Amino acid sequence: MRTSVPLKRIIVSLLLFTCITSGVKSQSVGLLDGKLELGLNLGPSFFLGDLGGTRGKGKTFVKDVNFPLTKLMKGLYVNIYPAEWIGFRLAANIGSLEGDDAAIKTNGKDELERRKRNLLFKSSLTEAYFAMEFYPTVFLEANDGLMYKFRPYGLIGVGVFHFNPKGQYIEPNGNTRWVELQPLRLEGQGTTQYPDRKIYKLTQLNIPMGFGMKYYVNDNTYIGLEILHRKTFTDYIDDVSTKYVNPSLFSTYLSPADATVARQLHYREPFYENYRVRQYINLQRGDPTENDAYFSGLVKLGWRLNGSNTPNARARKQLRCPVYF
Repeated sequence: MRTSVPLKRIIVSLLLFTCITSGVKSQSVGLLDGKLELGLNLGPSFFLGDLGGTRGKGKTFVKDVNFPLTKLMKGLYVNIYPAEWIGFRLAANIGSLEGDDAAIKTNGKDELERRKRNLLFKSSLTEAYFAMEFYPTVFLEANDGLMYKFRPYGLIGVGVFHFNPKGQYIEPNGNTRWVELQPLRLEGQGTTQYPDRKIYKLTQLNIPMGFGMKYYVNDNTYIGLEILHRKTFTDYIDDVSTKYVNPSLFSTYLSPADATVARQLHYREPFYENYRVRQYINLQRGDPTENDAYFSGLVKLGWRLNGSNTPNARARKQLRCPVYF
């Protein structure tokens, strides 16, 4: 997607800058002198929100993950290390998220109402973030170099992500199609009847936080594993947050075609087995007390460029003339 293009330009610029600075002689170690890493990551991503979940009452984090709805996330990153114990990361990832009440396993108790709600969504996801990494075990290392070392780390940062939830509309002829949900105002966003419900933005801030482990195959190359959670400031990644509205509202703010779609997608219990007609307006549709979130488990492959711990760098140091001062 176009939102990932600027990051690629930044990485190319950093590489060019590194190549230029590597030819400049200096008696001191600069920020990019042996402190630059490039990497790729790939792994599963999981949605945490109002839709889907597991048996029982709604839970938090991994206790409420629908593993059959796992999606793939992939990306690239660049790290800069002012010192071995701290790093700064610039990264970008693309992937998707999904939630589906029909995926909830039920024994007919606490989770039954969520399953009968019968809502579902899917969304593409693009994110970019800046984070700080901390390597506490560096101070315990007894020897120089990186080869065969394990380095656990924690990280936290700030980022931006773009999403666009879509729902599955069933045509009168039985065919289905995915439609964008935000323009349909399914919970009355941006209407005078619900002034407290604002139209949500599809690009939002998040806070990535997590931990991981690196293993250096040699001084230049490492593999790693990382768990990265994203705290967000929106409850509308799945377009579900609060209470049902009166469906007559849609005809006031939408075209006749869109109003027809909105009436079906805002309340999908009639498509659930053994449906019974009931009064649902102003009943709970989602939980506004908890914002949505997502997390990923990533396998990482990285390379250190011109590192001060690489064999070539150590050889250059040994060939330098003594400096007296």
